[in-house]
Amino acid sequence: MNKKFSIQFSFFKVPLSERILFAKHLSMMVKAGMTEVESLRLIRRQVKSRSFGKILDKVIANVENGHFLSESLKQFRNAFGDLFINIIELGEISGTLAENLNYLAEEMKKSQALKSKIRSALIYPFVILFATLGITGILVFLVLPKIIPVFSTLGVKLPLTTRILIGATGFIFNYYLWIIAGFFSLIIILWLFLKIKQVKYFYHRLLLLTPVLADINVGYQTANFTRTLGLLLRSGVKIVEAVSTASNIVSSLVYKKSLLEAADQVKKGEALYKYLERKSSIFPPTVSQMIEVGERTGNLEANLLYLGEFYENEVDEKIKNLSSILEPALLITMGLLVGFIAISIITPIYEVTQSFKR
Repeated sequence: MNKKFSIQFSFFKVPLSERILFAKHLSMMVKAGMTEVESLRLIRRQVKSRSFGKILDKVIANVENGHFLSESLKQFRNAFGDLFINIIELGEISGTLAENLNYLAEEMKKSQALKSKIRSALIYPFVILFATLGITGILVFLVLPKIIPVFSTLGVKLPLTTRILIGATGFIFNYYLWIIAGFFSLIIILWLFLKIKQVKYFYHRLLLLTPVLADINVGYQTANFTRTLGLLLRSGVKIVEAVSTASNIVSSLVYKKSLLEAADQVKKGEALYKYLERKSSIFPPTVSQMIEVGERTGNLEANLLYLGEFYENEVDEKIKNLSSILEPALLITMGLLVGFIAISIITPIYEVTQSFKR
């Protein structure tokens, strides 16, 4: 493989939506009797992404030279992920490539839907937050600078709320560039710190200790882990390799470390459910119990896929509940902020008008 090409795409990742379409289309074409090369060429003509297109060009060239598709995709492991490549490899070995690709596409769709639900649930609270900041910005930079000079001519002692508002407005107006620079600097510093593995691990551990967010995080990671493990085992992957591969799917470093430890313990002969029982703080008891039943009855794959669906629905419900709490809380906060500003402006004017009546 060309070294320059390898370096260019070593950090590139094919978007989940494109991987879903790739798997779905390839499954249909192979099932219809087309060869892998013919299928890949047809898919290549439909791809709009230049980077993905270049990757497919290399993959097609390798397949034409007699390489397996999975072997060609391994050169772009960062782009496709271990799960994607392993399922295709097992499909090629067992002769069930079309079925494996179709099932892979369906499972990736479920993962995409779960991420989409989380994003959608957070959109409205963020809209309210930005609306609050926008209203505050308009009042601070456009309205208050014209009203505050009037207060100094009234000749009365201003209420505490008005004095606080004038002080805060003056500070923001005089130092807004420093405030903005400080805000973005803080974000950049936090982003850089989260690039450090130890700091990121601590952050992920902190999320698991945060009320409300911990339940959502546990449910999300559990849904991804169990669904992936079930899919791998269903496709014929050995349990140790399946658990190790599933560790690359979860986004939490806490879960990643635990799953790698689990793979090591299973390799030494310990049952998976026993290890998960010892980690009940991050793996709910239901998971270890269902896995124990699955290992004893021979229905482990089915039980894991059921757990994936179950926890996906759990996360969906918890996100809806979180949204129902956040939305009114943010609306109340916005109302209190705007109300405070309104009272601070109206109160001194009202007092002056009352003194004129006397």
